[in-house]
Amino acid sequence: MRFVSGVAGVAGVAGVVLAVVLSGCGVLPGQQGSGGEERVTGASDTADTADPVDTVKATEVAEPTEAGDPAERERAIARREVKASGADLTVEITGIRRQGRLSTLTWTVTNNSDDRWQMNSDMGDTPGGLGLTVAGISLVDPVNGKRYVVARTGKYPKAECLCSDYDVFTEAGEVLSLHATFAAPPPDVTKINVDLKVLGVFTDVPIS
Repeated sequence: MRFVSGVAGVAGVAGVVLAVVLSGCGVLPGQQGSGGEERVTGASDTADTADPVDTVKATEVAEPTEAGDPAERERAIARREVKASGADLTVEITGIRRQGRLSTLTWTVTNNSDDRWQMNSDMGDTPGGLGLTVAGISLVDPVNGKRYVVARTGKYPKAECLCSDYDVFTEAGEVLSLHATFAAPPPDVTKINVDLKVLGVFTDVPIS
């Protein structure tokens, strides 16, 4: 069963997990900063997370697009065509929005293939017990050398992420509407890199 609740649902539970997010509890291993961050040694670490062909600048997208439910049309601020596990996919980032001390990333994945896409745990955090979720993605601030991981509550094996989960298979023509919540970067950070693991890295994505 797929759980792809919207941003409104995230805001409703944000107060519950805020203390967890800002204390850095339940996040991926590494040298932790405040707010669910991992410190990286430098901007070069970000470039190593994907091949150059898997990286796209957000400024390359200008035209509007439809995302998720046809009644809910959002402008894509970054888009790319990718091939993953033999499937042809369109990935569209529709926003990174600050809400107080949290930030929420929203994006869609459309399966353009004639066959279904076997997703497995390609965007998940399998060691953390969150394989069939998007808990493995992250935001990277290359200027300040910080990686923001998805907010979560509890500890393994009962941890839950403040993010979407998904089925192993995505059918032909199906559109996944996904979200993940992080601690918010400092106000002076207006653009950030989005690491979607198997779907590649989007650079210079604006934060609203």
